[in-house]
Amino acid sequence: MTDSRKRIWGWWMFDWANQPYNILLLTAIFAPYFTSTVAPDPVSGQAMWGWMLAISGVLTALCAPVLGAIADSSGHKHRWILLWSALYVLGASALWLAVPEASPGTILLILTAFAIGLVGLEYGIVFTNSLMPTLGPRSDWGRISGTGWAVGYVGGLVALFTTLALFAENDDGLTLIGIAPIFGLEADAREGTRAVGPLTALWYMIFVIPFFLWVKEPPAPPALPGAVRRGLAELRDSLRALPGRRSLFAYLGSSMIYRDALNGIYAFGGIYAVGVLEWSIVQFGVFGILAAGVGAVACLIAGRLDSRFGPKPVIVGAILLLILVCVIVVSTDRTMVLFAPVEADSRLPDIIFYICGALIGAGGGSLQAASRTMMARQADPERMTEGFGLYALSGKALSFVAPALIALATTLTESQRLGVTPLIGLFVLGLVLLVWVKPEGEPEFKCASPSLP
Repeated sequence: MTDSRKRIWGWWMFDWANQPYNILLLTAIFAPYFTSTVAPDPVSGQAMWGWMLAISGVLTALCAPVLGAIADSSGHKHRWILLWSALYVLGASALWLAVPEASPGTILLILTAFAIGLVGLEYGIVFTNSLMPTLGPRSDWGRISGTGWAVGYVGGLVALFTTLALFAENDDGLTLIGIAPIFGLEADAREGTRAVGPLTALWYMIFVIPFFLWVKEPPAPPALPGAVRRGLAELRDSLRALPGRRSLFAYLGSSMIYRDALNGIYAFGGIYAVGVLEWSIVQFGVFGILAAGVGAVACLIAGRLDSRFGPKPVIVGAILLLILVCVIVVSTDRTMVLFAPVEADSRLPDIIFYICGALIGAGGGSLQAASRTMMARQADPERMTEGFGLYALSGKALSFVAPALIALATTLTESQRLGVTPLIGLFVLGLVLLVWVKPEGEPEFKCASPSLP
C-alpha cells in the first residue's frame, strides 16, 4: 500500500473508531436505556437528556473555533487529538455506573460523563476533518468523505451487532441471539447494557491506532512564539470577515440549523421508539443495524455523486428525505400510521419505523459526508482547522435549540410523539438558507488546496 493510500485508510479508520459513540451511546442503546431504565420515567428522562445535549453543545460551540485557530498557528494536531481521545475514553468508560433507577447524584454523574465524552468526540472530529483536504485533489474530496462515512457506518454496524448479540439484554435478560450476557454479566443489574460504555472506549482505543500511525500531518512552518495570541487574532479577523463572505456565511447558517435537526433525530430516535412504540432496547438495536447498513451503502453512492456533481445537490436531496421521515415519525405511534388509525395489535407501526430507520441512515450519512466536503470547499485552505472549528461552532452554536425545543415541546404537550415536531421546521429553514450557498465556494479559494505531503 502506498503512503498516500495508507494516509487515506488511516483517516477512514478514525471514522471507524469513533462511530460507536454515536450509534451505541447516542442513538441505539445507551440513550434509550437511560430514559427508560435509569431516569425516573421516560418523559423526564427525555427532558434531562435534551438539556445535557444542549449544554455539551454550548461547550463545543464556545471552544472549537478557538482551539482550531490555535492549532492552525501552532501545529501539532496529533497532540490535540490525543487529548480529545482521552476525554472520549474517560466519558464512555464512566457510563458503566448507569445502574437502573439510579439516584439523582448518580444520574448527574452519568450525564456529566456522557457530556465529557461527547465533547471529546466533537473536538476530535474538528481536527481530523481539517486534514481531509490534504488526502487528495479537490475532485476526490467527495469520494474520500463519503467512503469515510461509509467505513464509519460499517464500524458502527459491527460494534452494534456485537453488542446486541453478546452483551445488551432485553427485559427477559437475553441478548439478540437468545443468550445471557457473556462474561457472567448480571442481567438483573443490566450489566450487559451498561457495558456498552466501556466497550465503546475499548473499541476506540484499538481502532484509532492506524490513524496515529499512518496519517502524518502535512509539513508546516516552524511554530513561532505567540502562536496562541496569533491564532486568536486570526480567528477574530476571520469572524469579522464572515459577513463579507456571503457563501460561507450562508452555508454556516444553513448547516448550523439542519445539522442540529439531524442530531435531534439521532439523539431522540431511540428514546422515541422505546417510549412511544414500546420497543425493547434489542428491538431498537435491530433498527440501528438496519440504519447503519443502509447508511453505509448510501454514503458510498452519495460520495461518488458528490465527486461528480458537487456536494450541494446531495445535501438538498438528503434534507428533503429527512423532512419526509420526520413527518412520518410524528404521525405514527402504536395507535396510528400517518394519522390513520390502526388496530392495537398491528405491527404496521413497527414496520413503518423500521423503514424510517433505513431512510434516516441513508439521508443522515449522506448529509454529513456531503456537508464535510462542502465545508472543505468553502474554507480558506490555509486556515482549514479554524474553518472546521467554525463549522463546529455553526453546528453547535444553536445545538441546544433542537434538544431544548424537543424538551420544551415534550414538557408542554406531555407527549413524546409531539415533542419531536420542531425538527421539521429546522430542516425546512436550513434548506431555505442553502439558496445563497455557492457550490464551489468563494472565488478566491476555488482553486486553492492545502499542499500534499
